[in-house]
Amino acid sequence: MKLKFSIIIPVYNRPNEIHELLESLVTQNFSDAFEVLIIEDGSTQKCDSIVQKYQDQLNLNYFFKENSGAGDSRNFGMKNASGNYFIILDSDVILPNQYLTAVKIGLENNYTDAFGGADAAHKSFSNLQKAINYAMTSVITTGGIRGNTEAIGKFQPRSFNIGLSKKAFENTQGFSKMKNGEDIDLTFRLWENGFETQLLEEAFVFHKRRASIQQFFKQTFGFGSARPLLNRKYPKTAKLTYWFPSIFIIGLDISILLAIFQYYELFYLYCFYFLLIFLDSLFQNKNVQVAFLSILTTITQFFGYGLGFLNSIVYTKKKNN
Repeated sequence: MKLKFSIIIPVYNRPNEIHELLESLVTQNFSDAFEVLIIEDGSTQKCDSIVQKYQDQLNLNYFFKENSGAGDSRNFGMKNASGNYFIILDSDVILPNQYLTAVKIGLENNYTDAFGGADAAHKSFSNLQKAINYAMTSVITTGGIRGNTEAIGKFQPRSFNIGLSKKAFENTQGFSKMKNGEDIDLTFRLWENGFETQLLEEAFVFHKRRASIQQFFKQTFGFGSARPLLNRKYPKTAKLTYWFPSIFIIGLDISILLAIFQYYELFYLYCFYFLLIFLDSLFQNKNVQVAFLSILTTITQFFGYGLGFLNSIVYTKKKNN
């Protein structure tokens, strides 16, 4: 089967990001034809004027629809696409020049009806964005589940950089109405329907993520809130490791309390872990400020996810009682 790519990009009030993403699509080292669909999800800050600037450089289609969420906008894009393989990107990513070539080579060497790619921090990103990227992708913070290692078992693609065949979309009907965790929900339904997923390591994107600690906390809180719902919906996928962030924050609170009473052992253990984060981030980013910020973003990630996870469990139990 000859691959014909349709690139689906939902956007909500982020016109400046679309400019950067479209510019990176223009500069792709890729000779095959592809189309780009921008799905404006009821934005008050529309990006149509920016999209218009690229009409002569890309096979570009712009749609404006009422606000219904990113998942529904992705489905809208896939329904209106003409390709047979959909590449779905968040509006806050920038593509390396070889991205589309890497996707094509990866699928031609090992075809699967869905794939996911990793993300990285571009050299132009702020130090905080680099630290957030570290917290989200490091092996010693998340175990590499977002695509930085092969040793993660069956790969679960994430919606910021995911590919899906037309056949798989028509079979699963795409993303659900979940506000958070909709990409994981889709992965589980793909597996239930016999479709394979894979990680294409070379098909990575530069992912800006959130611009502040408060926004990052809110995002990770949403991730944590979604996991118990997914565990209930797909009980065979539940793992004890999903409790780790909640246990981490409870343990950190206990370690500080014990330290007040001069019992320092547990507190020293946490200090050692934070030192590892600092050294590992320093080695990767070659920047002392990013290394210090990586400690803060890791703590924020664990607190956000852990509190969201516990809150969702309590809310679900109250709802069922």
